[in-house]
Amino acid sequence: MKHLAVFASGSGTNAERIFERFRDHTSIRVAVLLTNNPNAGAIARAARFNIPVEILEKSALTQTDRVLEKLRSYQVDWIVLAGFMLMIPPGLIDTFPNRIVNIHPALLPAYGGKGMYGIRVHQAVVEAKEEVTGITIHYVNENYDEGAVIFQVSCTVQPYDTAETVADKVHHLEHEYYPQIIEETIRQKTGDRKRVER
Repeated sequence: MKHLAVFASGSGTNAERIFERFRDHTSIRVAVLLTNNPNAGAIARAARFNIPVEILEKSALTQTDRVLEKLRSYQVDWIVLAGFMLMIPPGLIDTFPNRIVNIHPALLPAYGGKGMYGIRVHQAVVEAKEEVTGITIHYVNENYDEGAVIFQVSCTVQPYDTAETVADKVHHLEHEYYPQIIEETIRQKTGDRKRVER
């Protein structure tokens, strides 16, 4: 059994899709939700799935030993970021090489980097009059949004789209694909070749 830690800072809609995907899974389970935000909506979503929650202050994340101690107590094998607003410190990246996964609401390398998250990304896409956007699922390295790409999928941007309507399209892609790609990635890394249902 592979144990996931989901890191989330906000409402937790992506986190909830991940909780649903692995609720009764035979080889992957969500062991814990970690958040830096005691008011995160993700906390209530985790409670509905009986998933333990750990709240860590920003300063605790930089003290890698404290975070690792928490993760070890839950026997965590993989970290999945689902709207987590803090940078992952090098100590965690070194401990979980190519086992920290993130989703970005654009087709990287476009519209990535520090400060590019949420509605800011979609506003930039609309202002640039892009014809397509989408999601990128990638490994996490020491730089914002620069880890190796695992998966991308796109959607069209119409001339009449707003940042909000683009956000709706991208959220649909996130909810549909992120849990599936997490499962496929873990199975490929562990040599489990069972077919993943999409």
